[in-house]
Amino acid sequence: MKVFRTDIPEVLVMEPKLYTDARGYFFESFNKKAMQEAGIVADFVQDNHSHSAKNVLRGLHYQIKQPQGKLVRVVAGEIFDVAVDIRRRSPTFGQWVGMNLSVDNRQIMWIPPGFAHGFLVLSEIAEVLYKTTDYWAPQFERTIAWNDSHLGIAWPTAGEPQLSAKDRAGAVFSAAEIFE
Repeated sequence: MKVFRTDIPEVLVMEPKLYTDARGYFFESFNKKAMQEAGIVADFVQDNHSHSAKNVLRGLHYQIKQPQGKLVRVVAGEIFDVAVDIRRRSPTFGQWVGMNLSVDNRQIMWIPPGFAHGFLVLSEIAEVLYKTTDYWAPQFERTIAWNDSHLGIAWPTAGEPQLSAKDRAGAVFSAAEIFE
């Protein structure tokens, strides 16, 4: 498995080794030993599966208590995946990284605890799978506005995205609860 660091060094992108033949292909989407060698020491406790239509934007989500690390991959379609560093003492506090994840590029993004996460669906539909390092705790879930001007995320939108009520009500970054 190839591992690439992003502009925020703790956010990693992995590209699994693909084995192909006339029947199709095979790859390991998760290998604990390979993840540990890449510096990801995590105990995953939950798998999530999201199905969304084109131009749906989910995020920017995080849990202020029971923070979740996320291992994100796409099994159908394509998304623009974003991680925002919300750890006040971090040298990359308030910075974001984003990249396209797709069924075709088979890349996997590691987003450690202490980050807000969101994605925009670029294809007609997208199926997103992600492992988390802690359980979903809705009482601790928070949302930062996807279009916060301080963050300046360059979402590749074609018009206004489809948002949930929770995501429409996201806090501006300067008023959001963050990690100390």
